Amino acid sequence: MPEALLPIVFLISLIILKIVTKEYRFALAARFAMTIMLLATGIAHFVYVKGMLLMIPEFIPFRDMIVYTTGIVEIIAGILLLVPRFQKKAGVFIILFFVLLLPFNIYATMLHVDMEKANYEGDGLQYLWYRIPLQLFFIAWVYFSACRSSKKAKV
Repeated sequence: MPEALLPIVFLISLIILKIVTKEYRFALAARFAMTIMLLATGIAHFVYVKGMLLMIPEFIPFRDMIVYTTGIVEIIAGILLLVPRFQKKAGVFIILFFVLLLPFNIYATMLHVDMEKANYEGDGLQYLWYRIPLQLFFIAWVYFSACRSSKKAKV
């Protein structure tokens, strides 16, 4: 699960940053962790194309292009989180992106989509009890690490 990367990479990054800079750089470690997670999920768009296609309603045209494009967007946005000049704009974009993805996650759970197996044998609606709070957690993570301005905070 790509979301498991978030806390693991965060802790590893935090420790490395503490050793290298002699201080805790929470926001930077958090952005690095989100970048790694977005790289993993972006790559998944190219590995699990068939499963991703099932998450998009059939009436939407160019579904395969949407899958590939959103994968590229996730990768680029994740990388831009680490570029100080673009960090806030990338953060706002990622938050909007996460909000826009939620209806597709809801649609997929209603159909019991199993993205990795590209079938309709997934967990179903009970997955939303996990997914919706997780999506809100991701949004808060990006907001507090990339968007919230603080003159005292080290980036």
